[in-house]
Amino acid sequence: MKTVNYPELAQTIAALTEGETDIVALMATIACEVNQADDRFDWTGFYRVVGPELLKIGPYQGGHGCLVIPFSRGVCGAAAKQRAIQLVDDVEDFAGHIACSTSTRSELVIPVENGDGDLLGVFDIDSDQPAAFTRKDADQIDLILRQAFKNATL
Repeated sequence: MKTVNYPELAQTIAALTEGETDIVALMATIACEVNQADDRFDWTGFYRVVGPELLKIGPYQGGHGCLVIPFSRGVCGAAAKQRAIQLVDDVEDFAGHIACSTSTRSELVIPVENGDGDLLGVFDIDSDQPAAFTRKDADQIDLILRQAFKNATL
């Protein structure tokens, strides 16, 4: 079973995204690299802020995702609304969970901001395994996202 090597992943993403400020290019590259880094990661992708309290699907890897998610619904909406990492061991226990895929058992969602503090969207990782994610996963991926998006422009 392949598990993520965070120093190597961070280095690869930094090299691939060096000097890039385009949000979609960054999202596409990161979704691809993270998706391939660990067998626990069933679906990886971004939901972009497209309006007041509204997320829309962005670049992703895996099966289909929900197209539109309001901040008031689901794990992704909670991450955007609270601007806080959501680490969900069992999606069935999360009030208001949106089942974009019936195979999802656990979820990690991290808000994505640029260096100016603008909320660009959220990064969503789903797993078909319960309790697949740890605080280390959340913290390490959050660091990668902060580094990659620090100079991103709206």
